[in-house]
Amino acid sequence: MFYNIAIVGFGLAGRLAALALSKQHHITVFEADDEHTPNSAGKVAAAMLAPLAESVLCEPDLALMGLDAIARWPSILAELDSEVFFQQQGTLVVAHQQDKGDLHSFAQRLKPLQHHVADNLNGEQISQLEPELAGRFNQGLFLPCDGQIDNHAFYNASFRVLNKRKVKFVFNQRVTIVGNTINNRPFDYIIDCRGLGAKGDKPLRGVRGEIARLFAPEVNLTRPVRLMHPRYPIYIAPKPNNHYVIGATEIESQDSGAATVRSTLELLSAAYTVHSGFAEARLLTMQSGLRPAFSDNRPQVTQQGRVISINGLYRHGYMLAPSLVAEALARIE
Repeated sequence: MFYNIAIVGFGLAGRLAALALSKQHHITVFEADDEHTPNSAGKVAAAMLAPLAESVLCEPDLALMGLDAIARWPSILAELDSEVFFQQQGTLVVAHQQDKGDLHSFAQRLKPLQHHVADNLNGEQISQLEPELAGRFNQGLFLPCDGQIDNHAFYNASFRVLNKRKVKFVFNQRVTIVGNTINNRPFDYIIDCRGLGAKGDKPLRGVRGEIARLFAPEVNLTRPVRLMHPRYPIYIAPKPNNHYVIGATEIESQDSGAATVRSTLELLSAAYTVHSGFAEARLLTMQSGLRPAFSDNRPQVTQQGRVISINGLYRHGYMLAPSLVAEALARIE
């Protein structure tokens, strides 16, 4: 069956839905921002695929969904016209001596996922995984199933492919969804991926996050590293060409303004304690964004008539989106 389908919101979920549906249907994408989608939570994110690490914070079923989503990413990326960095080499979790209690607490709260469990590491084992951290830490954990992708490369490549497939884009336009119409224009189905743009229709809140992107030619880490911190675990995610994303802040705030001095200092100083090479890094950007979340921090796929909504991915966007989008699109008859 061939349908005329609208996708509202061109963030992470909207792109995944468009990639899947454009192979068979006529697709129109509506986006309130311009083609660069600078306010998309998926654009600002570090794009971690970390079901075992995130099992500390989420329910077991969501962590298991994260395992399913990781398995979906390679086939999604294979559709694109250029290589997008994808990695599943696990996460290294470390702590300074004074924070070993936080590391122990983190380890106790990890939930076993099928056959995936955390490995306890000593200093020598840490240096085997990440030689440039040799002598810096004497305790840690290895989470073998975790991974990451390069979200900026994914955003760029997905847009190019969708243009080649003749997807119609309507940028810089806010829409009103009434029944199966958008601004009085009828569609067979509407996939609502507006994130916080749907706050007027859904009980959503924004959860603020702040991240730094660095160019650090003196640092050569091969996988994400999480550092236990008195206020929150800080992650350092290596991207291609010695680029690094450093983040972790999670603030209950609707403020979408620039990153704060406090967060900037905490993120950068913590990175320096992991690897002194970050002292000579170049700060490329310091960004903030709002993640859409429901009160229970669980995502929702809902349907009213022929309007299917995907929302509330909270801090688990890249970890859950492929599976949630597949669940949503399975409702198209």
